[in-house]
Amino acid sequence: MQTWLVKSEPDVYSFDQLVTEARTFWSGVRNAQARNNLQAMRVGDRALYYHSNEGKEIVGIATIVREAYPDPTCPEDPRWVVVDVAPHARLARTVSLAVCKTDPILCETALVRQGRLSVMPISAEQYARVLTLAGGEAPL
Repeated sequence: MQTWLVKSEPDVYSFDQLVTEARTFWSGVRNAQARNNLQAMRVGDRALYYHSNEGKEIVGIATIVREAYPDPTCPEDPRWVVVDVAPHARLARTVSLAVCKTDPILCETALVRQGRLSVMPISAEQYARVLTLAGGEAPL
C-alpha cells in the first residue's frame, strides 16, 4: 500500500461531503506532477485528506477505490485523469499545517515544501507520524 495526501478547499469539497456521498472521483487536477501522482495510485492505497485555505489541516483518510481514468469534467483533453476515493476514517484530532511545518518528520513533506501541489506522495513514516499526532483514527 502506498500513502498519499490530497488537498481540497472545504467549501468546494469537504471530508464531511465525502463521508455523506460515500464515494467520489477526484477531479480538477491540472498540474502535471499531481496528475502523475494520481496515475500512480492503486486500489487500496490510503490518502490523507487535507483541508486547504480554510482550516489548513489534515482531517481524515480516504481509500483509493478505482485507479486513474479520463477526467469526465475535461473530455476535450485526455491527459487529465481522476481516481475514485471513498472515506476510510476521520482523524481523532486534526493535524494543522503549523504542526506539520515544525515537526521534524512532517516538515519534509511536499505539503510543506510544495504548498501548491494538490496530490502528493507521503512516506509510510510520515503517514504514521500524522496518525500519531492525530491520536489515531476515529469512526466515520
